This record gives sequence, structure tokens and C-alpha cells, in this order.
Amino acid sequence: MRKENIRNVGTPPAYFSCWDMHSYYGESYIVHGVSLDIHEGEIVALLGRNGAGKTTILRSVARMNDPQVQHGEIWLDHQPLHTMKSFQAAQHGVALVPEDRNIIAGLTVQENLELAQIAKPQGWSIERIYEHFPRLGERRKQEGTTLSGGEQQMLAIGRALARDIKLLLLDEPYEGLAPIIVHEIEKILKSIKTLGITTVIVEQNAVAALNLADRAIILDMGKIVFDGTAQEVLDNEELRNEYLAI
Repeated sequence: MRKENIRNVGTPPAYFSCWDMHSYYGESYIVHGVSLDIHEGEIVALLGRNGAGKTTILRSVARMNDPQVQHGEIWLDHQPLHTMKSFQAAQHGVALVPEDRNIIAGLTVQENLELAQIAKPQGWSIERIYEHFPRLGERRKQEGTTLSGGEQQMLAIGRALARDIKLLLLDEPYEGLAPIIVHEIEKILKSIKTLGITTVIVEQNAVAALNLADRAIILDMGKIVFDGTAQEVLDNEELRNEYLAI
């Protein structure tokens, strides 16, 4: 997308867009002028080697205190995220599920979900979350931080869905999980896909992410080097070898 489109129209044409985004951690220049468009209901796999800038983009979109976006624009549903604080972006429907899952210690599964629904607007009811994540229902009285890694990931995703979200950002949802649990998380994400929630997934398990996604965006050294269908990446061995090492 070009800058004049934003200036002339006021908001970009796609449901979610970044234009010429530059992000830093202190003096470290991580994201170099990234521009992308994602349509409503689309699932995009954001791929690349370690250090390519994937997590930085997710945290920039969610308006976390780190990293700092020093230039560029970020839009969601015709609203400028780049002018918002993190709590305002969350109120506008941005939900980041971080790699560390950020389960709140001392609270049960139920209490973690209830806390997510304190602020308006609310999303899924807790009972609906338990229907999609039956393990959480079985462990509703258990402290969240004592769950297995896979169950904590379910809780982190369920907590995001407890809000009325427009954009789901998943950072390494399969990280550290046994293959059988990865398969279970995949099934859950595929069921979420049918609901039409716009999603960006960062995942080192590129094949799993590509099997879920509609599109793939590949980063290298903070810049986009590929933007196309997920199937194109699966079919292009040279591309995978060069940028994904698979």
C-alpha cells in the first residue's frame, strides 16, 4: 500500500493494514519499512528465521511498550492503531497471545477467563470457551500456571476469545509442545478459522502454520521478501530452503 492512499482516503482499503512501519528495541533497528494488507477473516502466517522481526511486528501492532514504532501507520477496521496505547488497541479488538502465554499466577483457569471479561466489550461466554476447550472446563478450579504447556496455550487462546476481538495475534502457539498436543491445538485453531476471525500467526513450525493459513508473508532481516498464498510456499522448495530452512 502506498502512502498517498492513506492520505487521500483517510483509512486504508484493507481490514487490517500496516504502512511503512519501522520498529526499534532501543537502538536496535528491527523492522524496516514493512507494509502489508490483510482482509477480514483472513489467516496469515508470518514466517522467517529467528531474528527476522516477526514477534516485533506482533508487539508493534498490539501497541506494547516495547518495541517502539518510530515511523509508519497501523490500521484496523478504519481505526488508527498507531495513535493508541496498548489498552486502547485491546479495547478496539486486538488480542495478542504471546509466546510466554502470560497466564496470571495465583488465579484459577476460571478466574483468568473472568478477568479477561471485566472490561467491555465481552466476547465468548466462559461456557462457550469450555465447549471448545473441554480440558479447561475440567480444570476450571486449577491454578492456571500449574497447567501443562498445551493447556496453558489453550487458556491463553481462550482468554483472548473472551474479549470481542477483531484481530488475533498468535506468537509461537506450538512452541515447546509435544506433537500430539500440537495436533490438538491445530484442531482448535482450525475451528476458530471457521468463525472468520482475522488472524496473524507467527510460528517456527512453518508447515503447521502454512497448513492453517490462507496467505504467507516471509520476513528476512526486518523486511518482507515474499507475500503470497500459503500453498505457493508449500510448493516452492527453493523459497523454503532460502528463508525458512525447511
